[in-house]
Amino acid sequence: MTETIGMLGIGIMGSAMAGNLIRAGFAVVGHDPVPAARERLAEMGGKALSSAKGVAEAASITFASLPDSEVLAEVVAGRDGVVHASGSGQILIECSTLPLSAKRAALAVMESAGKILLDCPVSGTGAQAATGDLVILGSGDEQAFGRCGPAFAAMSRRQVYLGRFGTGSIMKYIANHLVTIHNAAAAEAMLLGMKAGIDPALIYDTLADSAATSRMFQMRGPLMRDDSYDTPTATIRTHLKDLAIISGFAAELGCGLPVYAAAEQLYRAGDGLGFAARDTASICAVLERLNGFERRGHADSLKTQSPQS
Repeated sequence: MTETIGMLGIGIMGSAMAGNLIRAGFAVVGHDPVPAARERLAEMGGKALSSAKGVAEAASITFASLPDSEVLAEVVAGRDGVVHASGSGQILIECSTLPLSAKRAALAVMESAGKILLDCPVSGTGAQAATGDLVILGSGDEQAFGRCGPAFAAMSRRQVYLGRFGTGSIMKYIANHLVTIHNAAAAEAMLLGMKAGIDPALIYDTLADSAATSRMFQMRGPLMRDDSYDTPTATIRTHLKDLAIISGFAAELGCGLPVYAAAEQLYRAGDGLGFAARDTASICAVLERLNGFERRGHADSLKTQSPQS
């Protein structure tokens, strides 16, 4: 019998995860308040339901990919939330990057209802999610984590169990700390080469397979090379949400992060310049503008069109 898996939140990440589950042979039911997201799930071969409660009643394992803490609270404990689903023992796998306080509050509510919450953020972009190139950073009930193994394997290349609930989120903060810096370093390197008169394609082709490369250079370097940021796999707006979480977590620990703090300003500048809805790789264009640099061979897109916001 085909196992049914639930999906709450069918945005860039959630739809990619759902698509991989469907291709692996799982039946997928899901909910998202946005009609277009529900239609997207149906087009992929899944079934859209009217509530998180309905999803939890139809599937013993459900993934959640959500935008913020308020949505998590609503999905878990709202009028039609998961805790109101009939039965017990259902597993909700929270994959979002959210403050630990919000996830721990959701854990307490889930446990009081006889249900299980796992903290399992994913490391990877939307483009990586589409090809199953994610790493699951798992924490919480170890037996439940093992029970979800086949579903995890359908959407990711690696699954790491890290221990007690919340450790997955902490590891995601660390991972996004590095992503923030590596992406900024890639943009700065591209600008340096272009200002020196080297074609961006030659910069990318030379460095992508060198000791100087990084996963972010390989993933976002092509967007910087092509000056193409309008089909985002992760937007500056979303990344700013993650940056605030990481900064707050570091502050709680009294941990200074000077390199991270410097890189963070590029994303904030991008937001101020109207790049909030563009891919995070667009901080390369932000640096170009801050340096008064115009690429050869085409007009500066910042001068010929209004940036999306």
